[in-house]
Amino acid sequence: MGLDLRLLRLLLCVFLVFIFQAVEAKKDLKSACSTCRQITDNFSKGLEKTANQNFGGGNTAWEERKLAKYETSEIRLMEIIEGLCDSSSFECNRMLEEHEDHFETWWFKRKAKNPDLHKWFCIETIKVCCPKGTFGPDCNACVGGSERPCHGNGQCDGDGTRGGNGKCSCDSGYEGEFCLDCRDGYFNEEANDTFSLCTECHLSCKTCSGPTHQDCDECKDGWEEDDNEACVDVNECTNDATPCKEDEHCLNTEGSFSCKACDKVCSGCTGPGPENCKACASGYQDIEGNCTDVDECSQQEPVCTKEHQECVNTKGSFLCIFALFDFPGGRLGVSMELLLLHLKLSTV
Repeated sequence: MGLDLRLLRLLLCVFLVFIFQAVEAKKDLKSACSTCRQITDNFSKGLEKTANQNFGGGNTAWEERKLAKYETSEIRLMEIIEGLCDSSSFECNRMLEEHEDHFETWWFKRKAKNPDLHKWFCIETIKVCCPKGTFGPDCNACVGGSERPCHGNGQCDGDGTRGGNGKCSCDSGYEGEFCLDCRDGYFNEEANDTFSLCTECHLSCKTCSGPTHQDCDECKDGWEEDDNEACVDVNECTNDATPCKEDEHCLNTEGSFSCKACDKVCSGCTGPGPENCKACASGYQDIEGNCTDVDECSQQEPVCTKEHQECVNTKGSFLCIFALFDFPGGRLGVSMELLLLHLKLSTV
C-alpha cells in the first residue's frame, strides 16, 4: 500500500513537471518570435537612419568608385547591426550572435528577391515566427482562418508565432469557440456563418434582442418591466423602508441609488441642506422650515452660572469662559478655555 502511494505521488510529480515544461516551451516560442521581430524592426529603423549617409571620408566620389556604394556596403550593414539590440537584452544579443551570418547572406545575396527581412529571416530561415493568422510548429491556420482569425472578433493564441494553441480569446461582447456568439448584454445586429456583429444592449437590459429598453428579454437588477413591457428604473428612494442609515438621505440613480450624509444641523433628513431635515439636531431649532443655530447665550435663563463666567455661542452649542478681572496686584490672565476658543475661531 505504501509503495503504491509513493509511486502515485512520483507519477503525479512527473506529470506536473511535464505540463510545466510544455507551458514554458510555448512561452519560449512566443518570446523567440517577439525577439526576432524586434531585431527586424530595428533593422528597418537602421536602414532609414543610414539612408542619406555615405563613407564620410575626404574624397567620397573616389571611395564610391573604388569601394562600392555605401548604400550596399558592409560598412553600412555593420553600422545597422550595432544598433539592433540593447546591451541589457540577453535574448536579443544571443539571437543576433547566433544568426549574424544570415544578415550578411540576406544583405549581399537575398535582399533583392526577398525585401521583407522579417519574412525571410524570422519565418523562412530560423523559423521562430509564422505568417500572420497562423500559429504553431507547422504554422497552421488560426480558428476562423488565417485571413480573419477568430472571425475578426478575438485574438488567436500564438498568432504569428511557432507557439500557442490557436484558440480564440474573444473581444468584449463576444463568446464561443469561434467568437461568433454574443455575450449577455449584447445582441446580434448582423450575423451569418462567418460573420457576427454584437452590439451592446440598452443599459437596463440583462439580455435583449435590440438596442432599446423595449427590446429587453430580461431587466437588470435595479430595473423593472412597466405596463408597456419596457425596462424602467426602480426608484429605491420611494420605498417606505429607506435603504440608507438614519443620518443619510437616499439619492436615486439609473439602476441603483446612493446614500448621502445629512446636513450636520439635521437629525435625519429627506434630502441635502438644512431645509430637508426631519428634525433638528441638538443645538438647532426649526425656524420657518430651516434648522438654525440656537443662541443659548441670549436665553433668559443663564447657561453659565459660575462666578466670572461669560457665555460664548458656537454653532450648535456654546462655551462658558472666565472673563478678565482686576485684582490688587494687576490683571489676571485669560483662562485656558478662552485660549482654546480663540484658536478655534481663528481657524474658521
